[in-house]
Amino acid sequence: MTSTLISSILSSYISPTENLGRVRIPSTSYFGSSSNVRAGKRHRFKIVAKSLDLPLLPFSMSEVLVPTESKTLHLYEARYLALLDESMKRKKNMFVHFILDPISISEKATEASFAARYGCLVLIENIERLDIGALVSIRGAGRVKISRFLGADPYLSGEVRPIQDRLSYESSNEITTRISQLKESIKNLNSLEIKLKAPEDSPLQTRLFNSLNWAEDEPPVECDESFFPSLQERLSFVAFQPVSGSTQSEVSRLQQEKLKAMDMKDTVERLELSMGLIKENISSIAAKLAIQSLDIR
Repeated sequence: MTSTLISSILSSYISPTENLGRVRIPSTSYFGSSSNVRAGKRHRFKIVAKSLDLPLLPFSMSEVLVPTESKTLHLYEARYLALLDESMKRKKNMFVHFILDPISISEKATEASFAARYGCLVLIENIERLDIGALVSIRGAGRVKISRFLGADPYLSGEVRPIQDRLSYESSNEITTRISQLKESIKNLNSLEIKLKAPEDSPLQTRLFNSLNWAEDEPPVECDESFFPSLQERLSFVAFQPVSGSTQSEVSRLQQEKLKAMDMKDTVERLELSMGLIKENISSIAAKLAIQSLDIR
């Protein structure tokens, strides 16, 4: 595909939120009631591939998805429903969530320029068919790089390659220690979150704790092993989830931390960033609980 054709095609995707419709907060359980795709633990077999050809779904810079994170999309446009059908029937319930980033260009330029950033392989976990479109629950599995675009009719598709952290035997003990600390802190934060005032039907398991459970589970059999990060790398992404009662400034801060986490290539470095975020969230939730207790009195 020529660069001119690619730019022309991508320009039609520049408002992904408008195109995709509303994005809903997902259920904290990935065992849904409609047409659940994922079916628990199964025997693993080794699949290794250097690249995959997959459908691509573009989003704005404010909607980056990290591994272990879940969200629910309302898909209703014909091209996105076609992408969904392709992913279900021929792509092992997978597609790629990526950020379509407009690049600043000079006033003399005759065509728009875009960069495909922060690719994340996603697994479709649940689909609820609606009168108009479908609600699709997805889960980030691992980072990918889009090597090249392959097509755009009726939806974008491309060749993607896995991105994983550098491995270092010298840091294995440090990683083990940091992960233990992180998991304990996440459990503490989860306990604080469920104490906050919330609707009666709110689940006791938060999005953060749900992502932790998913990260510790066995990789799903559909996922190519070379595209699925190590347990340590998966756990290093768990902290980058919104917490109860987040303010707009806290949501914006989380967004910046997610971008940093996606750029990092060192698990220890990301675990350090994760711990800092968890500690801030614990302090914030504790303060809100203190205010809540004063209101009750």
